[in-house]
Amino acid sequence: MSGRLAAAPIDFSDAVAFVREHHRHHTPPQGHKFSIAAYAGTELVGVVIVGRPVSRHRDDGKTLEVTRLCTIGHRNACSFLYGAAARAAFALGYQRIGTYILKREPGTTLAAAGWKMISETPGRSWSVPSRPREDKHPTEPKLLFERTAP
Repeated sequence: MSGRLAAAPIDFSDAVAFVREHHRHHTPPQGHKFSIAAYAGTELVGVVIVGRPVSRHRDDGKTLEVTRLCTIGHRNACSFLYGAAARAAFALGYQRIGTYILKREPGTTLAAAGWKMISETPGRSWSVPSRPREDKHPTEPKLLFERTAP
């Protein structure tokens, strides 16, 4: 699969449907600020969903987070979408955009899009005795990547 990629806005419901069908280990997020689709010709080959940071410590009103990125394996689609997400966030006046990947993932596409690894977080469950939850995501260690506004 090759070909020139083009970015386009995508409704949240359509991005969610794509993630449900194609993401290998995550369910869709609850909401978004915006979502971007990647097309190769007329074929939808990937989506990026951008929202508020999941961690309240990063939710400062100047930071966004890629909460899901999902492709069907098209060459360069991941780095294309990470770059598009950062440019859109900065155009809207945000100062930082971040995302978490599993520690076992290489981060090659993030580096190709100009993102830098800034920290590692231990894996953990969102479930606590006062608010039990069923984990629907990997609880292994993650790497935090970020890009800052130029």
